[in-house]
Amino acid sequence: MRDRRSTLRSMRPFQQVDVFTSVPYFGNPLAVVLDGSGLMTETMQRFTDWTNLSECTFLLPPTDPAADYKVRIFCPGRELPFAGHPTLGTCHAWLAAGGQPKSDVIVQECGAGLVRIRQSPNATLAFAAPPLTRSGPLSDADLDQIVRGLRISHDDVVAHSWCDNGPNWRGVLLRDAELVLGLRPDPAIIGEWDVGVVGAHLDPAPGEPQFELRAFFPGGSGLTEDPVTGSLNAAVAQWLIGAGLAPSSYLAAQGTAIRRAGRIHVESDGTDIWIGGHSVTCIAGTVALDEMPEGATVR
Repeated sequence: MRDRRSTLRSMRPFQQVDVFTSVPYFGNPLAVVLDGSGLMTETMQRFTDWTNLSECTFLLPPTDPAADYKVRIFCPGRELPFAGHPTLGTCHAWLAAGGQPKSDVIVQECGAGLVRIRQSPNATLAFAAPPLTRSGPLSDADLDQIVRGLRISHDDVVAHSWCDNGPNWRGVLLRDAELVLGLRPDPAIIGEWDVGVVGAHLDPAPGEPQFELRAFFPGGSGLTEDPVTGSLNAAVAQWLIGAGLAPSSYLAAQGTAIRRAGRIHVESDGTDIWIGGHSVTCIAGTVALDEMPEGATVR
């Protein structure tokens, strides 16, 4: 237990942001501590676990002169080098708190390096998809396990690929969005994997989503579904657009099956693929967090 006599408690500015939605409580929430200076990694992780959210971020002064700010991204149990919805939500919070970018493109420093974020006229923020660290078709054994775990047949799978850009997503494209929305995965079979599932809406109305996504990953009950996932959408867009399975720009939906309404704007400019969406601040205030002074010990 930490020796309370050796800590300095401070009230730090805080926002809870809903990402990939313009309507509060229909996207993916993110906790943002706007001043993480002086906090130990242990403190950041403990606070993240306490929030019971999928991710929490801590803003810090940049160490790279090209960056506008630095962020550390945590999920329950570990720190992440990069994640999509925390990138957009943190940038939204930084701007709302008065952050001033050095140029038209905001540059975020994180564990994965420098990530570019642009502001669009329609009030969305979009990040440039980071390079895939692993791509190409899944093995026959992996595909067999996913098919069994999703309770579908091989005939339902149109294409499949590794979609690894930090999280080890295994991606499968199914025959349509209706099949994606009806999935009831077996956590005993795929509960240890990050699995992303996508399907096309066959006849979407103008302005409606062209693709539906669902993201499953290990959780407390063996399998958790993420409301809206920036990293998965980035990797899926690179895969589908690169393979000619999707147009160069499209709108995707995620979270429908769990009563969310995430909307992800995807656009390729020929060089980068941009993953964007709206964000909205739901809570703004302060949080009490302990700063560990130099020489303090943990008991």
